[in-house]
Amino acid sequence: MRTPAGEVAYDPTQKAPGRGAYVCRTRSCLENAVRSGALARSLKVGVHREALQAVVNAINE
Repeated sequence: MRTPAGEVAYDPTQKAPGRGAYVCRTRSCLENAVRSGALARSLKVGVHREALQAVVNAINE
């Protein structure tokens, strides 16, 4: 999801304010969404490597 502050974050509750995007819970699916630009288009914000790693870490917990 993109927070109102413009940051990319993982929201497992799907209730946080901001713009959301559905991506399956595997690293390869998430990386493919970033590589193809689909995640950035959906969230309407650039996705940086640090944000991607934070989301991957949250999904793996």
